[in-house]
Amino acid sequence: MKNVYFISDAHLGSWALDHRRMQERRLVRFLDDIKDKAQAVYMLGDMFDYWYEYKYVVPKGYTRFLGKISELTDHGVEVHYFIGNHDIWMYGYLERECGVVLHKEPITVEIMGKEFFLAHGDGMGDPSRMFRFMRSIFRNRLCQFLYSLLPTRWSMWLGQRWAQKSMVDHRLEGGDKYLGEDKEFQVLYAKEYLKTHPDINYFIFGHRHIELDLMLSHSCRMLIIGDWISQYTYVVFDGKTLTMHNYLEGGENI
Repeated sequence: MKNVYFISDAHLGSWALDHRRMQERRLVRFLDDIKDKAQAVYMLGDMFDYWYEYKYVVPKGYTRFLGKISELTDHGVEVHYFIGNHDIWMYGYLERECGVVLHKEPITVEIMGKEFFLAHGDGMGDPSRMFRFMRSIFRNRLCQFLYSLLPTRWSMWLGQRWAQKSMVDHRLEGGDKYLGEDKEFQVLYAKEYLKTHPDINYFIFGHRHIELDLMLSHSCRMLIIGDWISQYTYVVFDGKTLTMHNYLEGGENI
């Protein structure tokens, strides 16, 4: 039986990173390493630092990553892609050209007999009013349409600059620090959701750029799965056990 893999938050192409090309190559090597071991790969959002599709135009670059995704789906591996808060604006390109299954909302799915609740994790009770306001603007169809009327060179520049500032501010404000079980908003969300959905075995989120593995009950675990900026974390489910790993190039990886 083959494995199921979960990754999140690569933020490919970020102007805030000095190692953009090396980062993409490392992610592609990871996907190449697992292509014969995987039955499915779930990418839980913000794999791109900024992505906006026009009718005839998509952002330049990412050819290694997009090519590897296409190779995986051609190879029979299911690739599920969840939009995040940096790559909301997807309108079919990855589905048509790369064969991914696109998810714009959280899902509950049975995988090898276990119930998984999967989401990028933004909007899961985030206490920041500004974040909630910006999220509502970015997801508003009228605002998306008005933004698309800008000349492409302007909108791409604005989008990349916004994404860069967002990441820098996130770091400066200590946004990648664990807040504690009683304050971490994704933990609070999962605990509340579990009250009405007791059959969930695993919650898996991205977005927060932290590594967390927490038992919520005797039969339910929650994982926040780090990022592919400095941690290079991924989660593997083999049908019996769920484990988190850091990708080591040239090392022993599952």
